[in-house]
Amino acid sequence: MKLVNSREMKQIDARAINEYNIPGIVLMENAGIRTVEVIEEILHGSAGKTVLILVGKGNNGGDGLVIARHLMNAGAQVLVFALSGPEVLPPDARTNYEILRKMGGQICELRQEADLDSFMLGLLNSDLIVDALYGNGFKGSLNDFEARLADMVNRSKKPVVAVDIPSGVDADTGLVNGTAIKAAHTVCFALPKIGLVLEPGKDYAGSLRIADISIPRSLLSDDQLKTNLITADMISPMIKPRPAESHKGTYGHALVVGGSAGLTGAVVMAAYAALRSGAGLVTAALPASLAPVVDGVMTEVMVAPLPESGEALIGLEAVAVLLNLMGTVSVAAIGPGMSGHTEATAVMRHVLERAGIPLVIDADGLNALVGNTDIFKDRQVPIVLTPHPGEMARLTGKSIAEIQANRMEIARYYAMEWGVTLVLKGNKTVVADPFGNLYINTIGNPGMATAGSGDVLCGIITGLIAQGLKASEAAIAGVYLHARCGDRVAEQKGQRGLIAGDMIAALPEILGSFEKTL
Repeated sequence: MKLVNSREMKQIDARAINEYNIPGIVLMENAGIRTVEVIEEILHGSAGKTVLILVGKGNNGGDGLVIARHLMNAGAQVLVFALSGPEVLPPDARTNYEILRKMGGQICELRQEADLDSFMLGLLNSDLIVDALYGNGFKGSLNDFEARLADMVNRSKKPVVAVDIPSGVDADTGLVNGTAIKAAHTVCFALPKIGLVLEPGKDYAGSLRIADISIPRSLLSDDQLKTNLITADMISPMIKPRPAESHKGTYGHALVVGGSAGLTGAVVMAAYAALRSGAGLVTAALPASLAPVVDGVMTEVMVAPLPESGEALIGLEAVAVLLNLMGTVSVAAIGPGMSGHTEATAVMRHVLERAGIPLVIDADGLNALVGNTDIFKDRQVPIVLTPHPGEMARLTGKSIAEIQANRMEIARYYAMEWGVTLVLKGNKTVVADPFGNLYINTIGNPGMATAGSGDVLCGIITGLIAQGLKASEAAIAGVYLHARCGDRVAEQKGQRGLIAGDMIAALPEILGSFEKTL
């Protein structure tokens, strides 16, 4: 599903009006009707109920006036509180103001302190509140008077339905500068706004409903809209049915390279996740002295011992071995538990320069590339990078605070700059491809912040590439499946005790749920 910022949504509205000749007042009418349908559902019928509607000075306020009219016709008692008279409203909103007034609708103006008593009385008597103060174009912060209204609404504890977006929430970022109205439900028109799926905006939006207001589908699926919400419907076509005439070679051979003293678990996790995600064959390549230990643990995974440097560290002589191995596999993941010592770093660079298969680079594989990201530009094979914010900061020279403050655009910029698929992990993991497309994951939970979780994600993505998915598809699907596993385990065991192995164990069930829908 596409996600839009305020500028993109305004352009879509303008094209619907100017290119398709859909009058703006028709879009406003449809927005109001769709919101009334949600209100009727919440109240189990609005007849005899009291609904308070806060009306702003723009077209969002016009939507609120349409809602008021239809609720009146349905038999509700409607209390409209407007921040202005009709003289400052846009034309379509002004038309709806005049219609409502001619119908006998009660419109009280909220302009000063003296108006607050009647507003408070209305809040006390209402069954539901409609927030139609500000819409998609809101920036900055509510003024002092508006902030006071928002506080009064929030303290009332009455259910709030926000029209398009809660007032005070930035549609582009989800940021709240000061105060915002906290909705129980948000009826969002045409496409969800980015700020509704990112914290803190997501927390203010409550239950999100996407309403069709008759904007042509071609405008909503335009390839120029580059930001997407990762959903089950997006992933489902990637989980293809398996033909009866197939064998382990049909589903690819994944290689996982890494490991060092005390960090063999990372290789084990990644290798098992690749196998559980459906790869037909998996080989773990790690320092020779560690191979017997891991070989005894992973009965279904093949183990390839690598020449060492020092004690249990991958040495430079491993380059030739790895390149030979890569001639026999479908994809390689490099980095889990590898350690950042000098020779391992050199190995990483040599392999990256000469590999002829897709690569997934994680953990110490990423750290080995600090200061050498230009190497990506000369590579023709698909590359997936899976940094957490700290690793991304080291790769880019930015601070972690800078990364976290602008996750989407930083991921998008560097994916295009380096020509890679970039998975920027964390709360609301984002996937950016080399063509400027961005995908936001909104599922998962804090319990997934546990040792080995990143190794599991690396393994899932690697296993999906082995089965034939493109690098960007595997990253998108891998992020979603990983989060679904985390949520499933949290449902069963709680978040606090969730460990990475639990997510691997949940993979067959989660993948199976997709297979049942095929």
